[in-house]
Amino acid sequence: MKTCLGIELGSTRIKAVAIDEGFRPVSSGDYTWASRYENGVWTYPLEEVWTGLKSALSQVEGRQGIAAAGVSAMMHGYLAFDKDWNLLTPFRTWQNTITGQAAAELTGLFGFNIPQRWSVAHLYQAVLSGEKHVSEIAHLTTLAGYIHYMLTGVHAVGVGEASGMFPIDSAALNYDAGMMAKFNALPAVRALPWKLEDLLPKVLTAGENAGALTESGAAMLDGLLPVGIPFAPAEGDAGTGMTATNAVAPRTGNVSAGTSIFSMVVLEHPLEKVYEEIDMVTTPTGAPVAMVHCNNCTNDTNAWVGVLGEAARLFGAEPSTGDLYTRLYEKSLEGDPDCGGVMVCNYLAGEGVTHMDAGRPLVVRTPESSFTLANFFRAQLYSTMSTLKIGMDILAAEHVAIDSLTGHGGLFKTPVVGQSYMAAACGAPVTCMETAGEGGPYGMALLASFLLNREEGERLEDFLSREVFSGASGSTIQPDPAWVEGFNTYIKRYKALLEVEKTAVEKL
Repeated sequence: MKTCLGIELGSTRIKAVAIDEGFRPVSSGDYTWASRYENGVWTYPLEEVWTGLKSALSQVEGRQGIAAAGVSAMMHGYLAFDKDWNLLTPFRTWQNTITGQAAAELTGLFGFNIPQRWSVAHLYQAVLSGEKHVSEIAHLTTLAGYIHYMLTGVHAVGVGEASGMFPIDSAALNYDAGMMAKFNALPAVRALPWKLEDLLPKVLTAGENAGALTESGAAMLDGLLPVGIPFAPAEGDAGTGMTATNAVAPRTGNVSAGTSIFSMVVLEHPLEKVYEEIDMVTTPTGAPVAMVHCNNCTNDTNAWVGVLGEAARLFGAEPSTGDLYTRLYEKSLEGDPDCGGVMVCNYLAGEGVTHMDAGRPLVVRTPESSFTLANFFRAQLYSTMSTLKIGMDILAAEHVAIDSLTGHGGLFKTPVVGQSYMAAACGAPVTCMETAGEGGPYGMALLASFLLNREEGERLEDFLSREVFSGASGSTIQPDPAWVEGFNTYIKRYKALLEVEKTAVEKL
């Protein structure tokens, strides 16, 4: 049996998923890790990348029969190397909000929104700050791009991943040449011994061969994968999320919800304005996508589940983590549509959509609020998607058409609950497939399968619709009008709560 492997390095887990010839997940492995806040920067040590990869891969059965593979990871960030691929400064992840000056200047220069987490924002901020390593840079890439290079020797990424590094021209399927020229002409950049196009990875589209596992790459993995297997272009978690949910065609969208939360809507035409709250990226085939990316999703909820589990154990109960989540999610359904006046701000990190450089999680209620467990936990879950709703409301005002919105990731693992709230938040039907909890690594495995099984000229959206998802089972939930009204009431209070959040960040 020919299996295809998808690897994804997420914010909290490194996961590997193998799928069979019927595109069904047949084996998986994972490794838990966490970012560290060191010297004012959110980072991960690259040594742990390899520890985690080997741990996850060692749990996958039938590894030697894998016919194609691909690597995905959290998008954006900053990994700068010298000519010999020595790391010049610790990895700066997407979580960082330390590039405000650079992002603002580049947005103005390009007439195109450049978020703080994008690779070019990190690079230009390092230039503006006079960091010594800048003149030594020979290669700039992402986490997925770095791993792909180490395994294959190919300095390239998929177009979706590339679109989180620098703006893409969807017609040329390459970095935007006009914006590239503007960047290189900046006085601080012009004085450096490189041009940006010489640093960035080559751009590839889904279905293109991006190299094969080399002997040195296999050695990095202790021989867990066979030498010579072809690799699909490395993609970001946005592109794999779109693939995993069959949301790569115009008027389709998906929401990926875990440590962070983001929506992707494939556009029929460009937006009329430039919005700081909306990123313009691409599908794995280069089609334009409006992305609402929020740094904060389930981390605060996870902390509260831990505290409530600790309370249960005081009375001799020993609920499993899975049972805790399921019971609390289901209990929230008993809450009021507006959470009874209970409000939660879940910001552990800064948030670009609402212009916050740092976060302080808050639970706030007025004396007349109905403070029950159901309302509290419903407010927790509303908070995971409230910032996303602010961005999605901008797309609605732009009359962006969405025929289908598919949810995937940890927030949707408990049936009905997160799906129902997301439908209320977005005012659109939300579908979850059986693979909703698999998310990105499953999508990356599908991209590897597309590389292996693509017919001449076949488009990714046709491959997914005809081959992968034609008989897929799932459930669709329509927005409940009363819940839509309740969420809209909650979001008005939430926007007011953000003023309290700003004060908390300033004073605490």
